[in-house]
Amino acid sequence: MVKWTSSNMPSQKGRSAVVTGTGGLGFETALALAQAGAEVIIAGRNPKKGVVAVAAILETVPAADVRFEALDLASLASVADFGRRLRNQRLSLDILINNAGVMRPPKRRMTEDGFELQLGTNYLGHFALTAHLMPLLRQSKSARVLTLSSIAARQGAIDFNDLNAEVNYRPMPVYAQSKLACLMFALELQRRSEAAGWGVTSLASHPGLSRTNLLYNSAGRWSSVGILRSLLGFMFQPVAHGAWPTLFAATSPLAQPGNYIGPERMSETRGYPTLAKMPAPALDQADAKRLWELSETLTGVRFW
Repeated sequence: MVKWTSSNMPSQKGRSAVVTGTGGLGFETALALAQAGAEVIIAGRNPKKGVVAVAAILETVPAADVRFEALDLASLASVADFGRRLRNQRLSLDILINNAGVMRPPKRRMTEDGFELQLGTNYLGHFALTAHLMPLLRQSKSARVLTLSSIAARQGAIDFNDLNAEVNYRPMPVYAQSKLACLMFALELQRRSEAAGWGVTSLASHPGLSRTNLLYNSAGRWSSVGILRSLLGFMFQPVAHGAWPTLFAATSPLAQPGNYIGPERMSETRGYPTLAKMPAPALDQADAKRLWELSETLTGVRFW
């Protein structure tokens, strides 16, 4: 692939985007899309951070069409309410970027609906969000759904016998499971869109190692691994560069349906966007189908 950066992004004028997450990768993604002319809706659970993010974008791009909407991915009721609001406000949506996440709480925590926090926020919340926004996405002439995974997905495994980590909670393996689930969702969404004629393109990306809010503000910050990562933060690429794979997948004509995009250098930890190596479990279509059907049951949503 070419040495692509956000400066290579085609004009997004006339296109609309929802980006989950108010800081880090979410902010940089929203900023770049606004700079390219897109209408951007930043969705997050903290209104104060949302106001700050919108103000920062407007300071850089005074003419930006950007606003904040409240969305708590750890609450299925909040996700459903967000979907209803957007369906009442607009007729279509062109880009959905499933970005926000939680990383490695040292102790097991739960969402409002009783799911393990990482599974519920990183994966199930975005699964439900995509379903609620699918009617809008299907009205777009060229909708894309971009779901963020992680290089941690390489170590991930879907434990169907303990998906909610009730028996065995270990922060990193559970985080890796949630990010593998995100990748499997992106691939299965593409297969189902093609089979049903939804006209929605699904892709996945990962940011490599970037100095994101997850690095400094995650619930696991004061764990030994969190402290190490904070101290060695200088080794991580700038967060704006970490957003490049997402922006490439969401906007570039070179990105193809079902692609998984990550950085090109140093075992996909940094660099320009390129095709990422797909973890073997992500290619198991039987497990992807099983996970999808289980996720519909757990979240109470259906795609149409």
